[in-house]
Amino acid sequence: MTELTVDRRLSAWVELRKSLNNSDDPLTQVAEFWGHVPFTAYNKSVDPYNQRSWPCPWEIISENVYDDFTTAIMIGYTLLLTEKFANSHVEIKTMVDKDQKKLYNLVYLDNEDVLNFDTGPIKAQDIPDSFQLENLVILQRPR
Repeated sequence: MTELTVDRRLSAWVELRKSLNNSDDPLTQVAEFWGHVPFTAYNKSVDPYNQRSWPCPWEIISENVYDDFTTAIMIGYTLLLTEKFANSHVEIKTMVDKDQKKLYNLVYLDNEDVLNFDTGPIKAQDIPDSFQLENLVILQRPR
C-alpha cells in the first residue's frame, strides 16, 4: 500500500471488506492486509487514550502512517464495516506484557479472537497470563 495513491488505497480497503463476507478465513485475510502497511513506531498525532484525537478510518488511510494503535483501529473498523461482522463486538485492549515490558494494542472480536498480535489471529484464551489490561476501547461503526 506504500506506493498506491490515496484513491487506490481506499479502493483496496473497500475490496478487502467486500471479500471478507465470503472468505473462508476472514481474520487471517484482515491480519495479512494490515500487516503490509507502512509502519512507524509511534504516530504523534494519535493519542490512544483520547478518542477525540483519533482520525476517522478514511483519514488514517489518506495519511498512510500506521503505528500499533492505528493499525488496531483499522483492523476493528475493517471488521465492523462488513456484513459478516457488522453486529460483532469489537474492542481494542491496550495490554502491557509485565514480563517483557512491552505494550500491545489488541483487537478482540466477540471476546473470542484476537488480532494485531504477532502475525495472525489467535484465540483470546491464548493471550499470555503476563498480559495486564491498561486501557479498553469499545469500537463502534464509524459514521
